[in-house]
Amino acid sequence: MNKQLLVDVINFDVSPIAINESIDKNNGKLIVQGILQRAGAKNQNGRIYPRDILMREAKQYSDTQIKERRALGELDHPDSSVVNLQNASHNITEMHWKDDDLVGTVEVLSTPSGNILKELFKSGIKLGISSRGLGSVQEIHEDDAVEVQDDFELIAFDFVSNPSTHGAFMYPMNEGVDKSKRINKWNKVETIINDIMRGT
Repeated sequence: MNKQLLVDVINFDVSPIAINESIDKNNGKLIVQGILQRAGAKNQNGRIYPRDILMREAKQYSDTQIKERRALGELDHPDSSVVNLQNASHNITEMHWKDDDLVGTVEVLSTPSGNILKELFKSGIKLGISSRGLGSVQEIHEDDAVEVQDDFELIAFDFVSNPSTHGAFMYPMNEGVDKSKRINKWNKVETIINDIMRGT
C-alpha cells in the first residue's frame, strides 16, 4: 500500500482566565496539557488508530523527539511530512497514556507562530491539536471506517482550527477549565493575527 499524509485533529477548549493563570504560574510561558490522540475510536475523518500502533509510535516519538527537545509542531495544517521551523509554534515536552487517550504536555513557544497561538488561546478561540503522520489505511466493514496500518509513522502534532476527533479538550497546566467562561470568537481570529503582526 502507498503511504499518504494522515492528519487527524482533536478538539480542545481553554478558558482565557485559566490561560492567564497558567502564564503567571509558569514565568510567562503558556503550558497546556490534554489529549493528543485517541486509540481504537473512529474519528470524524473515519479513521481508527489501533492502540498497539499508536503506542509504538508514541514511544518512538518520546524516546527521540521529546527526549531531545525537538518535538516541534506548527500552527495550522501543513501539507508536508517535514516540520517547517519558520512555522514552529510549540514543543511537546511529555506524553503518557490515560486509558485509550494519548495525553501530552505542550509548551507554547515565543516564536511568531507561538505568539499568535498564545493570543488565540487568551482570546478563547476554540482550536484543535492535529496528529500528522505517514501511513496507509485499509477499509474495515464496520461503520464505514478505515484502519491505520502498521506502516504508520508519527511526525508531529500541530495546532489547527478544524476538528476531527470527538470529545477531547486541552487545558492549562495545573488549572482546571471553567466551562462557564468558554467563549467562541471565531470572528476575532483575523483581528488578533493582524494586531500581533503589527506589534500592537
